[in-house]
Order: sequence, then C-alpha cells, then structure tokens
Amino acid sequence: MKRKVELVILSDVHLGTYGAHAKELVSYLQSIKPKTLVLNGDIIDIWQFRKRYFPKSHLQVIKKIISLAAKGAKVYYITGNHDEKLRKFSPVEFGNISILDKLVLNLDGKKAWIFHGDVFDASIQHTKWIAKLGGWGYDFLIILNSFINWCLVSLGRPKYSLSKKIKNSVKKAVSFITDFEETAAELAIENQFDYVICGHIHQPQMRKVETSQGACLYLNSGDWIENLTALEYDKGIWSLMEYEKQNLPETQEDESVNTEIDPVALLASIKTF
Repeated sequence: MKRKVELVILSDVHLGTYGAHAKELVSYLQSIKPKTLVLNGDIIDIWQFRKRYFPKSHLQVIKKIISLAAKGAKVYYITGNHDEKLRKFSPVEFGNISILDKLVLNLDGKKAWIFHGDVFDASIQHTKWIAKLGGWGYDFLIILNSFINWCLVSLGRPKYSLSKKIKNSVKKAVSFITDFEETAAELAIENQFDYVICGHIHQPQMRKVETSQGACLYLNSGDWIENLTALEYDKGIWSLMEYEKQNLPETQEDESVNTEIDPVALLASIKTF
C-alpha cells in the first residue's frame, strides 16, 4: 500500500549521467502517494546530454512523475544549473506540472521558500566552463567509485564514497557548504520565511538557524547520486527520507517504456536557444 505524504521534495537526480540512481528513485516514488511533489533542480542533466546516455530506468523516472501528476498530484519542477535551459520557458504550466525558478508554499500557516541554490555559487554564475568541467570530473569519479564499490561488495566489505571523503577532507569544500547554508538561512530570515529549502550542494540537511533578526529551518533535499534522500512534510512535521533505510523492493523494468526515445532529440529545441 502506498504511503500518503502531503509534500515531497527531491533534487539533484541528474538523469542522463552514469551516477544517477534512477531505479532506486522509481522504487521510492512507487511507494508514496504525495499531494505535492517538488523537483528542486538538476533533475535532468542537460549539460551531459551530449553523451547520449539515457537508459530505460531514467525514462521510467520521467514516466512516473508524469503518472503522479495525471493522478492528481501537483508537480513543481524548479530549474537548477544543470537544467538551466528550462529557465527560458519558466514560468509555464502543463496541467498539474509547473516549471518555475523558485516557489513559495504556505504550509499550515508557515511560509516555505524553495529554490535550487546555484544563485549562491560564483563558479556557476561567472565561470560556467569551469563548473561544467567539474561536473564531468564528478561524473568520472562516480563511475570509478561504482567500480570500487562493486569490488568491495564482492569481497563482503561496506561501500565507500570517494566524493564524500574528498569533500570532507578539503577545508574549502566544508567551508563552502557552511557558508551556503548560513547565507540561505539568513536571507530567509530577513524575508520572514519560516523554512528555506535548497538542493545543489548534494548535502542533505535539516537544521534550525538563528540570527539577531529571528530564526528559520534550513532544509536540503540532498541528491540521488550518493545520498539517495528526499524531504517529506506531513501533518506539520518535516523528515529526511533516506532510501537505504526504507527497505523498498527493487523496481522491475517497465516494458511499456520506449527505449528508442532519444532524449537529446526531445530537448533539441531547448539546447538550440
């Protein structure tokens, strides 16, 4: 039986890259019945589409999202830096699906400010070629890490995250995450929001931030590359869903998904703008 949830927020799925855990995401989406689903940026990785890698499981994610919308769920697709081409069309609505750059929701009398978060990243805003180069390097690191983890599991040893180790060992990376969280929270407090919800930095988080002007709850939905997390809000309570702790059944491939669909062709009009 599907679990009913008032609001689900997920981000940084990066469909179209080797690191995307699409099968796990489909399994999670099949286990819930959300009233509202917020896709908080970098769902489709348009930067990496030139590789023409988009397997059936990635198409299943898109099909599942459309299915949720068709069954009555309100779906908000908030643009991120890896799918920034969609910003040329926002805001736009297709039935129950809306594409926009930021979102404000009223949750039981409290205001939630939701946006991807790349606006805080100077490397994205001013030197995009460096950011894209870093994205390709990260993709290679994920492929290497997948091979290492396959070997570790075969030997009966726990998985290991290279990127997490690198992030946690580099002081500038740790400092950037802290600065990101503090900046988002401070802006939310100044603008009298009770919640600020971001993605972008692939760092799942729920914590209260207080300043001399007030307080707010900072939340980050994490990602579906390493952490496999999502934010859930139901009956006035926020929680961080961790896929590894859900013990969900493995998703079977949907034979109705057309593997001959070329996602590059579908988004060709976007890429030419």
